[in-house]
Amino acid sequence: METKEIIREILEDMHSDVDYDTEEGLVTDKVLDSFDLVSLASELADEFGIQITAKEFVEENFNSLAALTAMVDRLMEE
Repeated sequence: METKEIIREILEDMHSDVDYDTEEGLVTDKVLDSFDLVSLASELADEFGIQITAKEFVEENFNSLAALTAMVDRLMEE
């Protein structure tokens, strides 16, 4: 399964009523709250074997499915 699809499944488990293909303000529009973000970061770390540091914890990395996928891909390459 592709990285993007795995991340979509994790997000849909949190909020199934969101269209993650078009939503570009997951953080800025408060679709995800702080608890969601901590849970998401933990699940991404476990699923992909990455470490999401405080430096990565900015809204630009978490605002959309595309941004999350890019961050995870980049961290897996490091």
